[in-house]
Amino acid sequence: MFVFAYGSLIWRPGFAHLGAHPALLRGYHRRFCIASRHYRGTREVPGLVLGLDRGGACQGVAFEVAPGHAAAVLDYLDARENLAGERVYHRREVPVRLRACGQVVRAITYVADRSHPAYARPCHLTAARTIARGHGVAGSNRDYLLNTLEQLRAYGLRDLGLEAIAAQLS
Repeated sequence: MFVFAYGSLIWRPGFAHLGAHPALLRGYHRRFCIASRHYRGTREVPGLVLGLDRGGACQGVAFEVAPGHAAAVLDYLDARENLAGERVYHRREVPVRLRACGQVVRAITYVADRSHPAYARPCHLTAARTIARGHGVAGSNRDYLLNTLEQLRAYGLRDLGLEAIAAQLS
């Protein structure tokens, strides 16, 4: 089994894996589109977290999971991505292309639920302002963005949209 990571899973997967491979997912793009009132914000001052949204493409990391660990990893990810059963993401199996060899594998990932009240589509400037203020139980929203960018760079990947938001942080 493979798990496609596009945000904090890249730098904090939280599960054992056999390998981590830069990969490309077509048909979805990474976007700050989920209001966070727990991990990276509060009810009074929400933050934003990443989701996969329709259209475009997303460079991320495909983590390879041993077959004997697949069920436990899925349980862990379902609980992590949909805190307290609040379904802001849909689990999907998607084709991703491994960058090093070009092989296409099926991977589990989590796609933003556009019908959920936490779904948002802020412009880069609004996203930057929200991220600059956000802080939740998992830390600052700013660190979430900057850690994601740093880890993408470590894998030789870039996200121009996230870089534009980071450039506007005040």
